[in-house]
Amino acid sequence: MRHPSSAVADGLASLPFSFMALEVLARVCAGLFAGASIYITAVEHPARLACVVGLLAAVGAWWRAGHTGLLVGGLLLGAVVPFTLLGILPTNRRLLARNLDPESAEAAALLARWGRLHAVRSVLGGLAFGTLLVCVAQT
Repeated sequence: MRHPSSAVADGLASLPFSFMALEVLARVCAGLFAGASIYITAVEHPARLACVVGLLAAVGAWWRAGHTGLLVGGLLLGAVVPFTLLGILPTNRRLLARNLDPESAEAAALLARWGRLHAVRSVLGGLAFGTLLVCVAQT
């Protein structure tokens, strides 16, 4: 008597794709996940912390030098944190809700909203960086 898994293996062997393709797909998926995980650990989380550290450093530099641009740049950078907590976090929570249908109009609207909110965060960071660069050039 043949083992039941032999029938499964025979059935899979007759499918139009190869097991090599499945192995490659598994490796690609594992690599994508590993890369995304490393990116979040190495880039995203430190970037959020950098906003707070940058704010404190800019305020300290302003306090010592009195250059208003340092304060403005620091406040722009620091504004990313409350904006993320008040503007983006509620959208993230709704996007992750179990009862949200990923194919719904609401999900599409939330994703579009998230994109706009993230653009604001990017503009804040860019303005902060530009402002602080101008301050360096002026000193």
